[in-house]
Parts: sequence; structure tokens; C-alpha cells
Amino acid sequence: MPVKPGVQALSGDVRLNGKPAHMGQEVFPGDVCATGNDGSCTIVIGEHVYLLREDAVVEFYAEDFEEGVNGSISGKIRLFAGAMLSVFAPTQTQIVTPMATIGIRGTACYVDVQRGRTYACVCYGGAELKSTQTGALLETVQTQHHDSPRYIYEADAARQIEHAPVVNHSDAELRMLEALVGRVPEFDQPGAKPYDEQYKTIQP
Repeated sequence: MPVKPGVQALSGDVRLNGKPAHMGQEVFPGDVCATGNDGSCTIVIGEHVYLLREDAVVEFYAEDFEEGVNGSISGKIRLFAGAMLSVFAPTQTQIVTPMATIGIRGTACYVDVQRGRTYACVCYGGAELKSTQTGALLETVQTQHHDSPRYIYEADAARQIEHAPVVNHSDAELRMLEALVGRVPEFDQPGAKPYDEQYKTIQP
């Protein structure tokens, strides 16, 4: 099936560039999506998919935007508030929050901007975790199934990065997002790492 671009699901208060969003509406580089305290939405841009939670504000690809021959889009995504679960085709994208910059190369990632820290779980694939404030590389992770969730703190914190639990995103959501662009998650592919008991801490 051909990939359908734009807003694929929404509930509650969802706005694109300050105006109410609607089903099927396309999202372009430089657009800002904001959800209210009862809002959520799922957006397809190229071969990437984004699920925004409530009270989220995200600006898509306003900087360093590039589009490849297969619809693979690269650039900077700024997540100012809230949480976002994303799945990516091969890309050179950065998710930038006030505390953390997550360098995506084609993977799945859940990012949550919290008070005084950013939560980042690279669900599968590889990413570089950097401090937004200093630009310092804090860690490079390569995961198969939620192996390395992290909290990332401000530059003057006693520790800038530490281990975190797996919270607030599910394998079912990842399967749903990948299906919108005709893919399956890495953990469902032949030869993938078996499901681990520790991941039962994942919340819907």
C-alpha cells in the first residue's frame, strides 16, 4: 500500500501552526504541531512516523532539511515540551530538546521533555546522545529492544546522563507506527532478540 502522508490519527486539541489540525492534513518542514492536555496525534512525514502525546510542542525540520530519493527526510526536529514516539527510515535527523540532542540514523525513539531532564529511549537501532547545552557527546547507544533508556540532565548537574527504566511507550504502538509506512519493528523480524522479562515494565 502507498504511504499516506500527513495526520493519520488525532484526538482532543491538536493544532498545526496555531490552527486546528484535521485528518489527512500534510505536515511540511517548518510546521509546528501542538497538542493540548487532552490531545494526541499521529503524523507521517516522508517515511518517518511521529506519535505526539498530550501537552507536546514540536517543530518539524525547520533547519538542515533534506529529502532523499526515497522520501527519507533529514534535519532537526525541536521538541520543546511533552513526549513523542517516533520511527524512522534511514536518516540523518536530530531530535533536539532543551537538555538532549538525539542523533538518529534510522531507528525508533521515545523522547519526553521533563522538568530538569529529558528522557530518551532508543527502542531499537543506533543513536548518539549529546548535551544540547554543551554539544558534548554523552553516549552512543546501539539497541535491539529498549536496551538503553536514559535520563539526560542539564550541563551543570552532578551527572549529565544516567540509566532509566522503560516507561510510557509500548511495543504495540511501535508496531502500529511502523505499519503506517509498510514496515515491522526490528524486534519482530526473523532472528531478532527474544522478548526479555524486564520489558514488562513498559506502560501503554
